[in-house]
Amino acid sequence: MIDLLDSHAHTVASGHAYSTMNDMIAAAQRRGLALLALTEHAPDMPGTCYDGYFYNLKILPRKRGDLWTLYGAELNILNRNGDVDLEEDLCRTLDVVIASIHPPCYHEEDPEAHMEAFLNIMEKPYINIIGHPDDSRYPVDYRRLAEAARERHKLLEVNSSSLAPTTFRQNARENYREMLRWCRKYETPVIVNSDAHADFLTGEHSRALALLEAENFPPELVVNTDLETYFSYINFSPEGFSGKG
Repeated sequence: MIDLLDSHAHTVASGHAYSTMNDMIAAAQRRGLALLALTEHAPDMPGTCYDGYFYNLKILPRKRGDLWTLYGAELNILNRNGDVDLEEDLCRTLDVVIASIHPPCYHEEDPEAHMEAFLNIMEKPYINIIGHPDDSRYPVDYRRLAEAARERHKLLEVNSSSLAPTTFRQNARENYREMLRWCRKYETPVIVNSDAHADFLTGEHSRALALLEAENFPPELVVNTDLETYFSYINFSPEGFSGKG
């Protein structure tokens, strides 16, 4: 499968990652990617950057040589209502926005809350990707998730780091198998991302791609294979792009 992009990666700005922006971009170039999106953790994650960091992303170039370099955020889903930790007006200025559940920021215990949180977050037009919906600590109905993502034009992420031996997420492989089954049925596109927190993991999708192959998931439903399709799901548009920040 052609794998052109990585749309979920973190730099030292996120507080618990280990490489600079330039390190990550150089790694993407070495890997031959066509696009890298750096998506720092939003402010409720301990140790990450504050709102002003995201406001100032407008100064950065969106092309480094032949590599598209986009900038966004990984928002924290805060509760069952789908509240997040950046203001809507700011989110709309970001190239790509991921929304994820993270234990330090999300404290709902009602089993029904997790599904409600994802459904409510998908109502927000500026949110593009549902990040790593794979953790059995926050169980969801993958049939409903795949159907809603298809209807609301959102991408469901297959997060390669969730499949690594070092992951703290529970039963990700089994959960992804279930999610992919329903995505195939509803023809819901997915995106494969590294969730890299160090430069050597940028674009490292081998575990996720192997899972897609094992599940015979249709390549045409993986947006990594086509930049035009990817751009149709995110806030940034290459049309009329000047090459400047």
